[in-house]
Amino acid sequence: MLTIEHKTVAQVVAENIKTAHVFKKHGIDFCCGGGVSIEKACNKKDLDYQQIKSELLEVDKVPKAYDYNSWHLDFLIDHIVNIHHSYVKESIPLLLQYSNRVAHVHGHHYAQVVQINTLFTEVANELGAHLEKEELILFPYIKKLLQFEKEGAKPTAPPFSTVNNPIKMMETEHESAGDIFKVIAQLSNNYTPPGGACNTFKALYAKLDEFEQDLHRHIHLENNILHPKAIQLEKSFESLYI
Repeated sequence: MLTIEHKTVAQVVAENIKTAHVFKKHGIDFCCGGGVSIEKACNKKDLDYQQIKSELLEVDKVPKAYDYNSWHLDFLIDHIVNIHHSYVKESIPLLLQYSNRVAHVHGHHYAQVVQINTLFTEVANELGAHLEKEELILFPYIKKLLQFEKEGAKPTAPPFSTVNNPIKMMETEHESAGDIFKVIAQLSNNYTPPGGACNTFKALYAKLDEFEQDLHRHIHLENNILHPKAIQLEKSFESLYI
């Protein structure tokens, strides 16, 4: 069996479509120009071969099972931002490239990919604004409450009256994103590419599937752990607002 050092870019992608995302991120052609070794492709782009190799070997790494419910809220917030927000921000440009390309090349034959492109563009725009509101408004307020709790200080009332208000907005937006992905999953036959689909087509569906799974974990951490605990934390201060 050939090791990754002895495989071409095209062979690696053919064996595991998820590796296409690594090549795409670094500007390595895995379609027409995929008949070269990974090291040669890296040298052509002046890329660090060992870094690319490491990323390729990590694509199927299973996330560890964590006891999120036991984490301190500020640590949980940092995890959400560093892991899930970073993933969304990194993945959206890649997915837009894939979906735009597939819609342009294959939309005449597979009308669903045009709809998928429109829907993903919509959810990408929504998520961009959503993450910004969390990072600039909701999360700093929760961390401020934690600091007040630690110092035994009296907090001031927030401009949005209560943490319930931004939380309700965030959860409504979570539901909207989830609903859009339900439609995308239906249109894509649960991310199953048609027979004879090109590698970019396959990569699009594989990345959409991965994105939806991460979104579900992301929303779970916020809706079911962070938000209820933030509400309870704020309630402990309600009679102390100055």
